Amino acid sequence: MRPYVLLSVATSVDGAIDDTSTERLLLSNAEDFDRVDQVRAESDAILIGAGTIRADNPRLLVNSEDRRAQRVREGKPAYPVKVTVTASGDVDPDWKFWHHGGEKLVYTTEAGARLASRRLGDLAGVVPLGTTVDFGALLDDLGRRGVRRLMVEGGGQIHTAFLSQGLADEIQLAVAPLVVGDAAAPKFLLPAHYPGGSTRRMKLLEARAIGDVVLIRYAPKDD
Repeated sequence: MRPYVLLSVATSVDGAIDDTSTERLLLSNAEDFDRVDQVRAESDAILIGAGTIRADNPRLLVNSEDRRAQRVREGKPAYPVKVTVTASGDVDPDWKFWHHGGEKLVYTTEAGARLASRRLGDLAGVVPLGTTVDFGALLDDLGRRGVRRLMVEGGGQIHTAFLSQGLADEIQLAVAPLVVGDAAAPKFLLPAHYPGGSTRRMKLLEARAIGDVVLIRYAPKDD
């Protein structure tokens, strides 16, 4: 059974997910960061692309001690499984991602697996998916590992792959009251052929204010 796939992203009003300066633009506010921490705590695994790790070097953790304790009371590990995707296997063993939290997995190609395994050793499990990264096979493997809820935190190529292949069950979009105004700023999604085309309307699940940020939840699949 494949996991429920939730795409999580914060954008500016003009659709940027970050700026292009040397300092990161924090799009969410404190309340929304806390909401994201709750969503992480409710997930069995969190996935992020290797390119995003390379750019941001995140730890990708459940930060709340109370939420980690609640997970343990529920018979779960304190931290969700951390997952990354890389076709090339070009990963750095010094990234914070490998040195915090619990279990880590790398999904890659046959060629990428050889490089990733050599570089990471026992820091993470490495799973080859064939000559290319097959996201359906990735979900199948996570399902066999007991992952029932997967939170996908980007970046744009990863979100695009899940959504364009019809693999996303929910989008959680936090819109910040900022305009980046930079054509080079990365976007939530890249050009692709999406199921149903440009006229297909997704189902609105929720829209609410979180301080000065608006959370919008959509279901991209048909009922």
